[in-house]
Amino acid sequence: MDLRYGEQYEAFRAELRDFLKGWPLTGAEAGLPEEEQASLFRQRGIERGYVYRHIPKEYGGAGGEADVIKDQIIQEEYAAAGAPGALLTQGAGMIAPTLLEMGTEEQKQRFVRCALTGEDVWCQGYSEPGAGSDLASLTSRAELDGDDWVIHGHKVWTSGAEKADYMFGLFRTEPDAPKHAGISYLLLNMKQPGIEVRPLREMTGGALFNEVYFDGARTPADWIVGERGQGWQVSRATLKHERNMIGNPNQMRRLFDELCEMLRDRRRDGVPALEHPAVRQRLAEIEGYLLAHEYTGRRALTSTARGDFEDLALPTLMMKLHGTNLRRMISETAYDWLGADALLEPSEAEQRPLAARTPGAWSARMMGGLGVAIAGGASNIQRNVIGERGLGLPRDLRAPKA
Repeated sequence: MDLRYGEQYEAFRAELRDFLKGWPLTGAEAGLPEEEQASLFRQRGIERGYVYRHIPKEYGGAGGEADVIKDQIIQEEYAAAGAPGALLTQGAGMIAPTLLEMGTEEQKQRFVRCALTGEDVWCQGYSEPGAGSDLASLTSRAELDGDDWVIHGHKVWTSGAEKADYMFGLFRTEPDAPKHAGISYLLLNMKQPGIEVRPLREMTGGALFNEVYFDGARTPADWIVGERGQGWQVSRATLKHERNMIGNPNQMRRLFDELCEMLRDRRRDGVPALEHPAVRQRLAEIEGYLLAHEYTGRRALTSTARGDFEDLALPTLMMKLHGTNLRRMISETAYDWLGADALLEPSEAEQRPLAARTPGAWSARMMGGLGVAIAGGASNIQRNVIGERGLGLPRDLRAPKA
């Protein structure tokens, strides 16, 4: 198996590495707030054609030609350098690609650029108290009133709703249609009367999730993505992008490397934990799964480069499930070796995705990993999807409807 990308692409890698030497910023720029530094370097990456490279320039991207090998190299090198590249947010990672695929020209012009930069913060309005894994049972409704949709209902597990500017969500617009056919995909402004956001306290002590109540909130009639009543099909496009973010092998490799670094610094029985036979056995087991995850990603990369999209179905479906399993294994291993420090309550800063790997941050990751297994579709649902769509197995028997 030849895992090299070829002379042309390795030259591109060398060019990219030279650019990434500019991070972290130095001189006067190093005194800027962290978010400003990241934004500045990200913009330079766009101008050089590395960040959002295949998104057209008129929507805030680099406007480059599609090249999956270059995309892979960029992911690898940005991850290795720890440099700010494409945002892994609900705005940049989910709604922007959905609008580019299925939105109107006006929607692309209005929303995509600010989602890519993070200027506009987005949240996702899918799950409801009575509609989780069976999302098509949702009851939040939108009724057309002149030039606006009027929205009533209740969403739950809404990540980031407390600071979001906008929401993309599913609402029932055709109450008499079959449940999958009566849903529309709407965009709405979160900063308006008729919307109440209530935090949901988690076992980490934080409140990254929320429940959102709608009581007469309004959104323009043309802020609908796709056709009326076709929201289920649009939501599957968004879900595809969400699962790709969760199952990214580069994130898992970085997390594994941070685990090894933490174990190198901690001592057990008078020696670094990394030298303990039980630890080394556990790390070897995890890395075996990690390598399988990475090579599955490369298999998908090869199929994409060749245009063999039929071979992509199964490995793509598996990536999300394997990614969440790996995240749990890594976090639990860290937690097991933290000792008494594992009992420390994570601070608010330690619960952020890019928090330093302090004991509290590892505790937050261990507990948060349980929630990631639900994000983008629960693991049990994903196994059904793998069995039915990837392996061609028959669906579970269902009782006939009355």
